Amino acid sequence: MLKKLLPAAIAASVLAGATATTAQAAEISANVALVSDYRFRGISQSDEDIAIQGGFDLGFDNGIYIGTWGSSVDFDSIDGFDGSLELDYYVGWGMDVGENSAIDVGYLYYDYPGDDGDAGDYQEIYGSFSWHDLTLGMAYSDDYYGDTDKFFYYYADYSWGFAENWSLDFHVGYNDLDEDGGFLSDDEDTYTDYSVGVTWSVLGVDLGATYVGTTLDEDEVFGTDWGDDTVVVSISKSM
Repeated sequence: MLKKLLPAAIAASVLAGATATTAQAAEISANVALVSDYRFRGISQSDEDIAIQGGFDLGFDNGIYIGTWGSSVDFDSIDGFDGSLELDYYVGWGMDVGENSAIDVGYLYYDYPGDDGDAGDYQEIYGSFSWHDLTLGMAYSDDYYGDTDKFFYYYADYSWGFAENWSLDFHVGYNDLDEDGGFLSDDEDTYTDYSVGVTWSVLGVDLGATYVGTTLDEDEVFGTDWGDDTVVVSISKSM
């Protein structure tokens, strides 16, 4: 129960501080998406099926933000992780630190309310530095998904707007799991995920097609092809 109350307590504390110390202007935003496969760090979270996603954010002029995001999930192939929903809660601070550069740091809690117990739930702290269209970042969890001990994630993103309303997006991430293999099924303790995608904005809607893959094979992902290369198609809207 304490694990599930923790993100709400932190968020309430930060939000109270942001509003009590000064009259900060606040802005609420929202997003919704439909994807052909929910891939997180290269691995399917929806059993390679369609997922619906969405979230809300509250941002302040001082750079503090708080938000929540959710997605349908399907982990039926893994015993004990039979939930159908992921809910994320986060709070952070982002700010420009010079011309064409910015930093972002925060706390993120992953909640799987439909699981048997709370073994799937975990928390991360994260940080990133952006310069022009390049972002370098990392995340750390003291006890990763499924109570699998420490985890570090290092990534680089690059987005190139090559035409009006068009962008080409590149991503590579390095997953450093606990030395006993973390949550993977054959004691593999590191892997790389990568993606190349194109996004087109039309009539206020973003259409995307992304090639996603990992260096994992089926034996390392519970005998499934959740880590195999695939193309993910998406339609999303920000409000």
